[in-house]
Amino acid sequence: MKTAETIATTETNTSKVKDLAMFFKFRLSLIVVLSSVLGYLMGAETVSGIALASLVIGGFLLSGASNGFNQVWEKDLDLLMKRTQNRPMPQGRMSVTEGLVISSIAAVAGVLILWLSLNALCGILGIIALFFYVFLYTPMKQRNSLAVFIGAFPGAIPPMLGYVAASGTFGVEPGVLFATQFMWQFPHFWAIAWVAYDDYKTAGYKLMPFNDGRSKRSAFQILLYSLFLIPVSILPWAFPVAEPMIGNIGLAVIGACGIAFAYLAWRLYRSCETRDAKILMFASFIYLPVVQVFYVIDKL
Repeated sequence: MKTAETIATTETNTSKVKDLAMFFKFRLSLIVVLSSVLGYLMGAETVSGIALASLVIGGFLLSGASNGFNQVWEKDLDLLMKRTQNRPMPQGRMSVTEGLVISSIAAVAGVLILWLSLNALCGILGIIALFFYVFLYTPMKQRNSLAVFIGAFPGAIPPMLGYVAASGTFGVEPGVLFATQFMWQFPHFWAIAWVAYDDYKTAGYKLMPFNDGRSKRSAFQILLYSLFLIPVSILPWAFPVAEPMIGNIGLAVIGACGIAFAYLAWRLYRSCETRDAKILMFASFIYLPVVQVFYVIDKL
């Protein structure tokens, strides 16, 4: 029979695990890892279970570390916003020292796993992603809307890192995977910024395309980048010229996904309503993995 002390200890441990998952942004980190895994499958001639496990573990630790450092940096700002005020650091359930130690251990372990278990290029890409996200994107968010452009670089690295993990080299193929995810991030993140505009404004974040916030100009910018995404997403069909990465079926499906996504952006432009921004935001979460899955399927 469990004692009151045992029950209390169990509840405390469960709470710590939940806080750690929140600190690492567990669901977001899983999306990042999925993107790198799909990039790996695009580049692999044969799948290595050890390499795949190293990619998943190393990628998850690095993504978690980036999110952790971000929360250490923004702990006071997180307390101002409804969407973040229950995080462990602003609520005092985790100290700054604890957060820095956890994030540092995860970062070092993640880089070492990618570098030693996969290859040096993967380790270098991991370091670049961490540096851009923590030291460039995070402080820029309160200064200039260029933060979204800067943040798009580390955000686009996962599929390229996965491909490099499989192939061991850079080239056109990982480059076009990077380009697709890079361009996708603009309508994706601007849709999030539109939905969370009031919260972001409270914290002083400048993450909309223009300072006038939820405006026709901002909606047009989102539509424009959604249209840019269509030709960029079909680059794997065009390159390399000798042997395209995807075939005509992939071209048709991915092109259709791009048109549908752009249509939702056009609806936002037409209405400028938060409801349509929310639809576009959720569609962006579906769009990217669907496109990347078809990259893999059409390659097989």
